[in-house]
Amino acid sequence: MRKTLWKVGLLTSAVVLLMSSSAYAQATANASLNVTVNVNARARLTLGSAALNFADADPATVPTLTAGALTVDVGARTTPTGNITLTVLATGDLASGTDNIAITNLTWTATGTGFTAGTSSAATAQSVGAWTGSGARNGSQTYSLPNSWAYAPGTYTTTLNYTLTVP
Repeated sequence: MRKTLWKVGLLTSAVVLLMSSSAYAQATANASLNVTVNVNARARLTLGSAALNFADADPATVPTLTAGALTVDVGARTTPTGNITLTVLATGDLASGTDNIAITNLTWTATGTGFTAGTSSAATAQSVGAWTGSGARNGSQTYSLPNSWAYAPGTYTTTLNYTLTVP
């Protein structure tokens, strides 16, 4: 009889241990965390060169002077319907001392989706490209200028200012 009581006592202790273990396993704790991410409109414009150079040539054999292709890389972050524009505006005519070549003679062709051909101006910014929504765009411009016997000898310069607008 003594042996039987001992087994019942051992069994009761095991049941008490199991019950207390399962009570601890069901304890939980919760916490919340607010996440904030600020995403603003952003614009990035990279031109493949800081200068365009036209080599001199005989107007009888080379009627149009052409500079090497200028790579244009545009990055923009905006709303899905945001209109992105890239324009260029010259600071003035091509000038060498008091001699000038009208800036409207400086034209370009363009490659790349959304890029457009155009004519330089010192009065009104000219469209180089337009897109809708965020993204990276790559293209090129190739500038050209009629080669004329009428130009006075000299080194002619102007500055072309590009503006990328992202709403």
